[in-house]
Amino acid sequence: MYHFCTYFDRNYIAQGLTLYRSLSRNSGPFILWVLCFDDPTYDLLMQMGIDNLRPVPLRDLEQGDGPLRKTKTDRSRVEYIFTCTPSWPLYLLNVHPEIDMITYLDADLYFYSNPAPIFDENTDRSILIIGHRFPEHLRHLEIHGIYNVGLLTFRNDSRGRDCLQWWRERCLEWCFDRLEDGRYADQKYLDYWPERFPGVGVLQHKGAGLAPWNFMKYKIDIEKTGVTIDGQPLIFYHFHGFRLIYRLFYDPGTKLYGPMPSNLRRWLYDGYAKALFDTETWVRNEIHLLKLVAYRPVSRSYPWWRMILNLLQGQISMIPKK
Repeated sequence: MYHFCTYFDRNYIAQGLTLYRSLSRNSGPFILWVLCFDDPTYDLLMQMGIDNLRPVPLRDLEQGDGPLRKTKTDRSRVEYIFTCTPSWPLYLLNVHPEIDMITYLDADLYFYSNPAPIFDENTDRSILIIGHRFPEHLRHLEIHGIYNVGLLTFRNDSRGRDCLQWWRERCLEWCFDRLEDGRYADQKYLDYWPERFPGVGVLQHKGAGLAPWNFMKYKIDIEKTGVTIDGQPLIFYHFHGFRLIYRLFYDPGTKLYGPMPSNLRRWLYDGYAKALFDTETWVRNEIHLLKLVAYRPVSRSYPWWRMILNLLQGQISMIPKK
């Protein structure tokens, strides 16, 4: 039995449930624990009553954890979410000691095949991390972290818990959405793990962790039977930066890293957009909810002028019709 955990709020319910559905299609028996950052998310997941999807309200994590709650006073919402990252799997290991191994997943991951090869690499390790695997021309981005927080595995042993506890303490001390003194959010701390903690493994499977910042390193073949990355099956892709703009358009968020071949972009991003709306339809059929997908046309980090510029530069695509 795999134990996965993630977190999201009402703006990412579609992504979170799409992650769940991709695991359901590809993984062996599993439980996905979801930390709900608002009540509508918790209420929806409880109403759906999915046996292997276990929602936990934020108040349960915060209860009795004064140091964590205190950080709310000097951090933005996203910075507080980052601060919670190490406390969430540690909470699960404390409350559910029967969990032998917990794997944190970002909500914007999507699985295309069985995750078993990931865990085959972790048979004798207590901690598993994954590199960004930047190509040479993007190595400057390692200033934000050599490793990516998108997937992290911890065994419920002294080595795994010591690492989680250390990470939690560092994030309580400092966890902000900026670069400062060799730190960045919750992510840059991972750079120290391979030398600081015994039992750390770095995931090697090329099909695990494909992302907009590393796809250009590999030979990618798209066949009817699936996609391969240098001959290895694609396990999961990280849809970091993906943004739905109203119901007809999306921005894949890949501009920073360079152009993606059109056939790969269509296969990945058209497919992901369709999967999000398929999830909305699935939820509607279960509980007759009118709307699930959240649109983010503009925000402080994505102002209107950037949307117009990306549209003019061909970065924004039309969502394919069903």
